[in-house]
Amino acid sequence: MLIKILLLVLFFASMIGVGIYCRRTAASVQGFVLGGRSVGPWLTAFAYGTSYFSAVIFIGYAGQFGWKYGVSATWVGIGNAIIGSLLAWVLLGRRTRLMTQKLDSKTMPEYFGQRFCSPVLKIVASLIVFVFLIPYTASLYNGLSRLFTMAFGIDYAWCVIIMSILTGIYVVLGGYMATAINDFIQGCIMLVGIVVVIAAVLNSNGGFMQSFISLSEIQHETVTGLNGAFVSFLGPKPVELLGVVLLTSLGTWGLPQMVGKFYAIKNESAISKGTLISTIFAIIVAGGCYFLGGFGRLYGDVIDYSASGTPVYDSIVPSMLSSLPDWVIAIVIVLVLSASMSTLSSLVLTSSSTLTLDMIVPLAKKNFTEKQKMLIIRVLLVVFIVISAAIAILQAKSSVTFIAQLMGISWGALAGAFLAPYLYSLYSKKVTKASVWASFAAGVGIMTADLICNFTGSVFISPYFTSPINAGVLAMVVGLVLVPIVNLFTKKPEAAFVDEIFSCYNQTVTVQSSVALADTEENNK
Repeated sequence: MLIKILLLVLFFASMIGVGIYCRRTAASVQGFVLGGRSVGPWLTAFAYGTSYFSAVIFIGYAGQFGWKYGVSATWVGIGNAIIGSLLAWVLLGRRTRLMTQKLDSKTMPEYFGQRFCSPVLKIVASLIVFVFLIPYTASLYNGLSRLFTMAFGIDYAWCVIIMSILTGIYVVLGGYMATAINDFIQGCIMLVGIVVVIAAVLNSNGGFMQSFISLSEIQHETVTGLNGAFVSFLGPKPVELLGVVLLTSLGTWGLPQMVGKFYAIKNESAISKGTLISTIFAIIVAGGCYFLGGFGRLYGDVIDYSASGTPVYDSIVPSMLSSLPDWVIAIVIVLVLSASMSTLSSLVLTSSSTLTLDMIVPLAKKNFTEKQKMLIIRVLLVVFIVISAAIAILQAKSSVTFIAQLMGISWGALAGAFLAPYLYSLYSKKVTKASVWASFAAGVGIMTADLICNFTGSVFISPYFTSPINAGVLAMVVGLVLVPIVNLFTKKPEAAFVDEIFSCYNQTVTVQSSVALADTEENNK
């Protein structure tokens, strides 16, 4: 217990210390929200990765998908690294950084408003962010209840309250730069922690080979004729697995808290380095989490089950860890806290800055000073943390299932609404305002319909789309198809305006030489 407490005290003290240290960088709106657009590759890459991989993945998704697909769930982590990190940085990084600077946009809704000359589009986009990031933020606390009860025997509500207060302190004090530095620290903890935990779990089951042998002897309850399904290359249900890979990987391209990391990176050199760092980070953390979850069925006799006999997925990973040495459990606690707090800080900063800059300031129709904007952002930041914590406690203390369903819908709604118009608008001059509206309507509409059907017990299109994951993939695909089709039949944006925007990709840079060309030629004679 002493080891656990000391590690937590050291962890929390470092987080607050970073917040105090970064106060000077948060004196302006741009400094508070984007770190002055001067964040280096290591901080940006780790900020991207730690915002991507939260406690939802380590406790919830790793347990759930590991149970369903076995070791093949590792493909989800590989997909996160290749599609969600590598391709995202290559295709979005440079263009996002240049165009958002050209448009002077600090948030994704502001980008849409500036790119398509539509204040209404900006306000609606910020409303979508507000509605769907709040429940997504609350989901970060999932899994902490069982983990902290196992380690400390304290009530879940206190875990949520303490985590919320500490996150609020360092984000309110230091803004984006404090978040980025703390993300780097937390990312280092996650890298070391996941390696230690995997080694400890495999060792407790007789080592690497014996763990695979034991898992291969477990038969799938519905898939027959496939011996060793849970250690096979593609697992028992490869089509369903592909849906998980697509939503959790491609979906990040449309999430405002993820894309926002590219707004703040320092320069093109930093983008190249950040691409490599982010990809390696994702392979280790995401690949490790899902690989670990793949051995969850070895603990089928100790996990919790619902009244219907289905596993309680959030109990799988904590059950795997409960028999490990105390020092390993201490590392896991700090690992999960790191994953949760890093993503929480990113989400609340995105929510508060978006609501302030894209909704409150435009609708108020008055000139706010920098100090006033900063005050509003900080107040809303606290409000968002309080709301998300209250939702998390309410879910844990009651039998409300609607909230849990809404959390699963959030990722799909945000990605379905934003991914297609954002991606296309970075590359094509022909994207129209109408196609953006169509994507917003389709993404939010599909996921809302899926939520209502799940809540009422009816079928949305087909039983396959009962899962919010599959519905989320559908929302993204519909957006990617719908935007170019609508572009064909709607009014194109003004050519001169769009040409001016895209000129940021082809700027000529003049560099002063220290040696005159004539002198060089003379010396060569």
